[in-house]
Amino acid sequence: MATNQPTQHDAGAASAPPPVEDLKQPTKRPFDGHQQRKPKHRKKQPKQPKPMVEGSHEEILLFEVQAMLKAQRIADGTETDEVPEIDIASLPEVSAEIELDVVELSSTGDALARQKGSNHVYVVPFSVPGDTVKARVRHHNLDDGYTHTDFLSVVSPSPLRDDSRIRCKYFAACSGCQFQMLDYAEQLKIKRNIVVKAYRAFSGLSPDVVPDILPTIGSPLQYGYRTKLTPHFDGPPGCFRRKGPKQTFTSPPPFGFTPKGTRRVMDVEDCPIGTDAVRKGLAAERERLKTEYTKYTRGATILLRESTTRVRKSSPGEVVPVPEGLPADAVRVETDAYVDFKTCITDQNATATEYIDDFVFTNPAGAFFQNNNSILSPFTAYIREHILPRDNDDQTTGRKKPIKYLIDAYSGSGLFTITQASLFPGGSIGIDIAEKSIAFARRNAALNGLVGSREPTPTSTNNHGQRQNKTCKFIAADAPELFKSVRGVYDPDETVVVLDPPRKGCDASFLRQLLEYAPRRVVYVSCNVHTQARDVGILVRGSVQGFMPGEAAKEEAEGQKKVRYEIESIRGFDFFPQTGHVEGVAVLNRVDA
Repeated sequence: MATNQPTQHDAGAASAPPPVEDLKQPTKRPFDGHQQRKPKHRKKQPKQPKPMVEGSHEEILLFEVQAMLKAQRIADGTETDEVPEIDIASLPEVSAEIELDVVELSSTGDALARQKGSNHVYVVPFSVPGDTVKARVRHHNLDDGYTHTDFLSVVSPSPLRDDSRIRCKYFAACSGCQFQMLDYAEQLKIKRNIVVKAYRAFSGLSPDVVPDILPTIGSPLQYGYRTKLTPHFDGPPGCFRRKGPKQTFTSPPPFGFTPKGTRRVMDVEDCPIGTDAVRKGLAAERERLKTEYTKYTRGATILLRESTTRVRKSSPGEVVPVPEGLPADAVRVETDAYVDFKTCITDQNATATEYIDDFVFTNPAGAFFQNNNSILSPFTAYIREHILPRDNDDQTTGRKKPIKYLIDAYSGSGLFTITQASLFPGGSIGIDIAEKSIAFARRNAALNGLVGSREPTPTSTNNHGQRQNKTCKFIAADAPELFKSVRGVYDPDETVVVLDPPRKGCDASFLRQLLEYAPRRVVYVSCNVHTQARDVGILVRGSVQGFMPGEAAKEEAEGQKKVRYEIESIRGFDFFPQTGHVEGVAVLNRVDA
């Protein structure tokens, strides 16, 4: 359980994203295992740029810059399919300081701006529409038609900007946050618009089949929410030299995070978006480094992960002491029913414990788990309210088969499999490629009173003939293997599939097999609403054609029955306040002829 203004669609017409080939750079020749030294007399070949990753900040930024330029050409009455060449001589030199008028926000969190009298696009961070800012030219990305700049100061603030809201003295230098100057309600509007733009630009769907994007659900905490931080420090100068003595530090190095637009670490004493326990951990690691810096000959990244020890009260007024083995200054979070003691773990392999309502989850501290615990209760509650159709138990609709099975693809340590299990009398099954995650998922199922099993089994009943669900099953395998395991066991007419893939989204093979299995309902959770929009577009069209030709050929060769979906709802969740990131939840239903 890893963001990003195109032009409006023509009324009623589908707007497909630009061909991937138009956005990507040539790739290097793949390594074949027999790399030969080139003769010395040959000229050194120029280094080829890396191919652009689908759904990456680079691709999203490029698309939105191109959309902005196209909108300007339409406004000027000079619309053409050809992007006009840039007059290089008219551009300011690198390192020049210039004034820019901010026009709009990109979905990456950076702003798109222009100089007076020019249509050239400048990308500038820490700015909002309506600002006039001073910026320094960092480099011209002429192949893509825009220029990167560094933010310097505000010349004239936008009505949206209020710098008194900023709580971090490193804001506008540290790359972690982009929106601290904005009212939180405005941040949520921006994030809804990011989802709108993602589906408009990357789904390839006609606007009439995409429902209105619902308002973004905000985080209960806008600061003090991050349960994981990874501050780091650079190695001493010359630490990568192959010859000579190893280099060591002569003084404590800067310890913190990477500034925007650079690779050198900046010293950060505190991070207000971290939880209290994590902030204490940051302070403690800074003190440790002051005395142990000589032990390091290279840079390092330090894990700071919150872990919770919950102690139940025998009565609401009971005074609960700090449990043995925990530090005396452990952060206390107290309710009438229990006390949570929050501590910070720095060992990647130690076990971290988190609670979502009364559900408990354990994970290796260095493994992935959502980093904003405060939103997980409303988030899982929203999934619980929408994972089943509203008429699931209504026998008057003509549907004789209510949904009773859950398949959780990309399940990790079992977040959805476990929190949603009570709704599925036939059983729940999760799959993840990481065996260690599956081991913890089985452990978490047991901790939450669910029987773990490696294989799916048919529905069981008790002595009264009632359906019961006491099982959560987990499989360690690649996601496409899931359908081999459930076919013939989980009736697709009675099944909902939850998808929560990594930032790159689902691959074509998985989507083809999902369409072939054809579950009645799909809930797609994503940390990248752009790849989510692409994948949802495929499910709505019912074909991977245009995504991966080889997979499309398999559809035709196997005579796959045409299955497609319609979108019931799309909504964003703000897991990372003060940043340009938004998570998306899309609910889809199979279209039955």
